[in-house]
Amino acid sequence: MTTPPPRSQPRGRLFRVLRFLGIVVLILLLAPYLIAPLYRFIDPVSTVMVWRWITFQRVERTVVPLDRIAPTLPRAVISAEDGSFCTHHGIDWRGLREAFYEADDITEMRGGSTITQQVAKNLFLWQGRSYVRKALELPLAVWINLVLPKRRVLEIYLNVAEWGPNGQFGAEAGARHAFAKPARQLTAREAALMAAILPSPRRRSARQPSANVRRLAGIYEARAARSEARTTCLEAARGR
Repeated sequence: MTTPPPRSQPRGRLFRVLRFLGIVVLILLLAPYLIAPLYRFIDPVSTVMVWRWITFQRVERTVVPLDRIAPTLPRAVISAEDGSFCTHHGIDWRGLREAFYEADDITEMRGGSTITQQVAKNLFLWQGRSYVRKALELPLAVWINLVLPKRRVLEIYLNVAEWGPNGQFGAEAGARHAFAKPARQLTAREAALMAAILPSPRRRSARQPSANVRRLAGIYEARAARSEARTTCLEAARGR
């Protein structure tokens, strides 16, 4: 008479599957923390760019160092996206708290994300708003701020941000698309127009700006002109 297999066998198989899945999840969670320090020397790509490559969509990008980008653009972007970039440690807790309280739901939150948080999202996470993504993004932003100089964080951001309606990524591709010139030749007004379209480059245009884009550009240009102290960390970070 054949002896039936012990009842614990299916449970053991299930345990091994769950353990394997747990290890995979742990590796995926830890990988960004191991990879981020390498981006001090390696030029990364964003998850959006990778997805476009996988789906055979156009990607246009030329990586340029911060020294080859007109200073007007970093000033305009910091004025528009993250006024306390040089002083916070990856997260602007005050801005995040205000954005959270002003929104009925996290899917309706506007603002509150620092440039460092956006770098974390662009390099390692996904687009869209959710509690899960935000929970992963916050500690990762703190880590990126710890292992990368401020200057490098901004340089990465300016080279991976989406800046056009058809796969234009980075300041160089964005400047050539909008103004037919390299990023190092951008005027203060042109830089402000580029900063004004960052939240939605597929719906907003720096080349043919709407009245709202022009209005925002005027605000950012004025902020940048009177707030040069906001970008002092970019110079101080050279030696790091």
